[in-house]
Amino acid sequence: MRYIIKNATLVNEGKSFMASVFISGEIIEKIIPAESQQDFEGYEVIDAKGLLLLPGAIDDQVHFRDPGLTHKGDIATESRAAVAGGVTSFMDMPNTVPNTLTQQLLQDKYDIAAEKSMANYSFYMGVSNDNIEEVLKTNPQDVCGIKVFMGSSTGNMLVNNSSTLQRLFQEAPCLIATHCEDEDIIRKNIDIYKSKYGDDAPASIHPLVRSAEACYKTSSEAAELASKYGTHLHILHLSTAKEIELFRNDIPLKDKKITAETCLHYLLFDDRDYEKKGMFLKCNPAVKTEDDKLALIQACNDNHIDILATDHAPHTLEEKNKPYFSAPSGGTSVQHLLLGALELANKGIMTKEKVVELLSHNPATLFKINKRGFIREGYYADLVLINPNKRHVISNNDVLYKCGWTGYSGMELSCSVTHTFINGELVYHNGNFNENYRGKRLTFNR
Repeated sequence: MRYIIKNATLVNEGKSFMASVFISGEIIEKIIPAESQQDFEGYEVIDAKGLLLLPGAIDDQVHFRDPGLTHKGDIATESRAAVAGGVTSFMDMPNTVPNTLTQQLLQDKYDIAAEKSMANYSFYMGVSNDNIEEVLKTNPQDVCGIKVFMGSSTGNMLVNNSSTLQRLFQEAPCLIATHCEDEDIIRKNIDIYKSKYGDDAPASIHPLVRSAEACYKTSSEAAELASKYGTHLHILHLSTAKEIELFRNDIPLKDKKITAETCLHYLLFDDRDYEKKGMFLKCNPAVKTEDDKLALIQACNDNHIDILATDHAPHTLEEKNKPYFSAPSGGTSVQHLLLGALELANKGIMTKEKVVELLSHNPATLFKINKRGFIREGYYADLVLINPNKRHVISNNDVLYKCGWTGYSGMELSCSVTHTFINGELVYHNGNFNENYRGKRLTFNR
């Protein structure tokens, strides 16, 4: 198919400007000034006057629950929700059932995605204390990275063997992404609050249980290991002001060896919101103080933090309605990542150009994704059109997640996704999907 998106306001590579974009097959064929005369014959014309054209968002951290936990969500349902929200590529975590701890199990997930995923996809290889030989077989050209749970894990993937960690950081064939929280500190805090509240603990204790101290202890240890061995370390879901000091902003992203990601909920919420949101705000690491929130926003703006993502992790309503010590951690947000971030821009908290940098340009640069993340001639046409003046309120009735809920319910958004293109195919348009479309496996220039 060939498309021309004309008269759009492109938000791309630090600029906003009017232009028309030609799509031929999977690729952006040509970008011309909006006022240029051009023969449109042979193209389906989309008049995007008044709309924003952005590169598709790339979410570097999701838990789509496939395989083994598909009663919560699966690659088909969650990728469909992603596409409706302008997320055109995702990277999924290894704590599925079974855990992704062998190259065969990793390939099994790729096979599932090839059959079910509407968006482009990649999967992390998982690490345990005893699978290092399997991990080192990972092909850096077709796998996004290696995921290690340092200090804490909600499953059985905690890596606490020092020799395993040393060898991993020394020999990893590609980027290492880490979840950093100290399990010993967390367990001590659990004992304190269980003795205080019993089974009636409020959600508001969560940032005290999974404390800033627990986060910094392990993230600083990871940074020390990465510095020692020259490893590309990518610390996920930063939630504290203290951790920001571990990262640089005085060199280009392409030259950084230690990088950081935070998630939208850490920029939107703080510990005052537990009273209203309850267990629907319970996630790991915990949403913390207003000061932490403001520091993370500043770190996104000044380049200490490189990527904004979701950590999308669905659970059933029944599970989330359990008491604090029984309710699982994790929330849903992949349908609202881009629009929620643009809401920050609408409020003057960051620019639209910065949003695109955090959600599209930087993930592509940091992970070295092949020909994605930018609106450039010769790149894959992963594109999103946004109506900046179509307000709506997020409702559980409108979410596309299998679990049927989001902690963002009730949040008003000033804009809406109208079109999502993936590899040049119009996959989503004003509530309608090309249900037969399947995304492509991401590849990496490493």
